Amino acid sequence: MDSPGLFVLLCLGVFDQAAASSVEEITWSYSGLIGQSEWSEYFPECGGTSQSPVDVITTQTRFDPSLSPVTPLGYSQHGNQPFTLYNNRHTAIIEMPEWMGLGGLPWLFTAVQLHLHWGNGGSNQRGSEHTINGMSADAELHVVHYNSELYPNMSAAMTQKDGLAVLGILIVTGEETNPGFNNILNYLSRIKHFGQKVFIPAFDIQSLLPEDLGRYYRYNGSLTTPPCYQSVIWTVFHERVQISKAQLLKLETILYSSKAEDPEKMLLQDNYRVTQALNQRVVFTSFSADSGKELSSGEVTAIVIGVMCGCVGLAVIVRFIVKTIRSTSSWDVLHNNRPAPMPRINEPEKEKQKKQELVLNSSSAADRKDEPSPSCKSEP
Repeated sequence: MDSPGLFVLLCLGVFDQAAASSVEEITWSYSGLIGQSEWSEYFPECGGTSQSPVDVITTQTRFDPSLSPVTPLGYSQHGNQPFTLYNNRHTAIIEMPEWMGLGGLPWLFTAVQLHLHWGNGGSNQRGSEHTINGMSADAELHVVHYNSELYPNMSAAMTQKDGLAVLGILIVTGEETNPGFNNILNYLSRIKHFGQKVFIPAFDIQSLLPEDLGRYYRYNGSLTTPPCYQSVIWTVFHERVQISKAQLLKLETILYSSKAEDPEKMLLQDNYRVTQALNQRVVFTSFSADSGKELSSGEVTAIVIGVMCGCVGLAVIVRFIVKTIRSTSSWDVLHNNRPAPMPRINEPEKEKQKKQELVLNSSSAADRKDEPSPSCKSEP
């Protein structure tokens, strides 16, 4: 096996430190000597066309209804054997027992290790490797598995296109402490320097994962560290996991990439690779755009208030309509019971009418005078 291949096994925690002495290690870094821009000069696959991480542009993803929920196998069955936690200069790694695995993929995958990526607490708020629509999370957890159905071990699988499966969990900060991550963070002070190792109590690995394992992004990519083998089936979960700001601070400030005896101490920070070009690759989603839409607490509150205001407004309108109908009906009844109004006559017409009545009355009296009395008759 060539040195770069063996070196990545050391990074992934497959070999112990005794084996490291037999390897001439190429000391790469994220921003210093042999930084990211120079990786491809020493590790050719780092310049390949299927590199990771990537920026997931949600409007350019493709829904694949055949993608089933990811199924962790044995993550909660940690037994009585402690886990090994160590500092490999680039991150903090926990070796996972071989009875743990991953289902929901075309093959069975056996767990190897998990590790973290983070930033430096600065104003750029970077830390995760994968980004969603250009937005970075505060940190990212990777859980690494190899294809144990097709290949006998990690070293054989890691160079094959379908050899590895890695879960990517985006981590954000909030007010509440995440007890699952304390199983790791509480022991970082015991592996502060490169090469230090400690046994920690076994715990439920699934407590580090999001609750919703059915919604995720899937694409073919690579290891995000040298030698960048393009052998990874990536599953990046849509749901973020939350830790407290104090927990993130521990991650960003406790570990060193230097050895304990080194005179110059170098904080282990900004251990994330920048996003790589998709190069015609397609990122698939296990959920449709509508079902994947995530509402913030503010949006939910606004929707609830809007619905309540709408209901109140509708009730007011209905009440007004009912009141109007009742008022109209009552007026109709009163209107039908009232006598017909007398025609109104203006003052000049009234005077004229009185005069006409006087004339008529005078004429009638004169006529009655001229008529002979009924009791007087003329003589023959």
